Amino acid sequence: MSQAQADEFAALDATAQAELVRRKAVKPIELVEAAIKRIERINPKINAVITPMFDEARTLANGALPDGPFSGVPFLLKDLLAAYAGVRMSSGSQFLHDFTPEHDSELTARHKRAGLVIVGKTNTPEYGILPTTEPKQFGPSRNPWDTTRNTGGSSGGSAAAVAAGLVPMAHANDGGGSIRIPASCCGVFGLKPTRARNPLGPDFGDMFSGLVAEHAVTRSVRDSAALLDATAGPSPGDPYYAPPQARSFIEEVGAPVGKLRIALTTQSATGTPVHPDCVKAAHETAALCAELGHEVVEAAPSINGEMLMKSFMAIWSAGCTWTIDGFAQITGRTPEEAQFEPGTWVLYQMGKETKATDYLMAMQRVQHVAREIAQFMTDYDVWLTPTLGEPPVPLGSFDAQPEDSLAGMKRATVFVPFTPICNVTGQPAMSVPLHWNEEGLPIGSHFIGRFGDEATLFRLAAELEQARPWANRRPPVSAF
Repeated sequence: MSQAQADEFAALDATAQAELVRRKAVKPIELVEAAIKRIERINPKINAVITPMFDEARTLANGALPDGPFSGVPFLLKDLLAAYAGVRMSSGSQFLHDFTPEHDSELTARHKRAGLVIVGKTNTPEYGILPTTEPKQFGPSRNPWDTTRNTGGSSGGSAAAVAAGLVPMAHANDGGGSIRIPASCCGVFGLKPTRARNPLGPDFGDMFSGLVAEHAVTRSVRDSAALLDATAGPSPGDPYYAPPQARSFIEEVGAPVGKLRIALTTQSATGTPVHPDCVKAAHETAALCAELGHEVVEAAPSINGEMLMKSFMAIWSAGCTWTIDGFAQITGRTPEEAQFEPGTWVLYQMGKETKATDYLMAMQRVQHVAREIAQFMTDYDVWLTPTLGEPPVPLGSFDAQPEDSLAGMKRATVFVPFTPICNVTGQPAMSVPLHWNEEGLPIGSHFIGRFGDEATLFRLAAELEQARPWANRRPPVSAF
């Protein structure tokens, strides 16, 4: 296969690639070989894929694939939570450098049943802790729009791969913004579903008391909707599940939006500064929504941002300790400081000092915030904010410092002031790539829906995609 043929497939979203297979215009192995060629050519420049699975992919593509909505389409798994039997899952950590799960996660199984052919696993920060993808174990992922800038995190490898055209969509997950942050940094579409819309089994019921959600980053809205149709729904034994949708998500794409009442907020609840480019992008998005017939009102819920962040950190640090100690039990290894990045180790020690009562008090406080925001949302269909507090920042911005191992976490509070709110509340939210600044860096617009209401977000996203298309934008480093 020529490079031109491989690049021709790169311009197609997953839905279009699947249609080629369905019409027998191409064979799955052709799509897979094209993706492999793109990865081999482009990945050395961006370090998005850290575990190639080319032999497994070729075997699957040459066999009898399930007749799913994405049969034959190449796909990437983030190297965190998405277990694939027999393939390393390191979670970006030296401690798990050779850990190989013996079974698929339920989400991976559903990806396979949808017909996706997994060609590799993508880079992630250690245990998904930081909003940048620069693990010491594998080195930094680089932003295809500017390779000196970060890709966001923790799904930065997946977002960079999609932005560069290696695959049309890739698995991602989100505990504090980890789908939406890299979607904004890399100029792709990223939707975090409602809490428990996708399953975390069989290994987990929920994670960090419901902060973590699973889905993907995509180039098109329709791919995100169709993939969520293929994966959503509880699995046996789940502790709770999201409210059932009225109809399939793909039916929402292109459906009439109606006149929405949209709240606009550009100030951080914690009082941290928001970059003028991000404020400008949010206001321009609000103006676009108004042009499309929606009512936009500047408004914000009353949130004690300082209390929220302290509570979030208590849950986050306890979750870090739970994660590492859980893997220690599975592997029979004893965690030692030299096996972890400095910030991770300090967070791990903080979690060990968190008492059960501290954790429950933190949960009570964040649930109080969730009730306040739910009440706020009774007056609005959608809440619009910047996705991030800044455009993509230089690599190294979140590095631990000799005098402060938690410098990266502290820096993150400025970079990520908006996205964690939806992990606390469980609401669906999306970053939509509508703006690029004068430096050519993408800046996402963050839309938050009511709990259980991905449908409104998909309808609005499709309307925005049609009004201001982003599919033809190509980063300097890409396979297009």
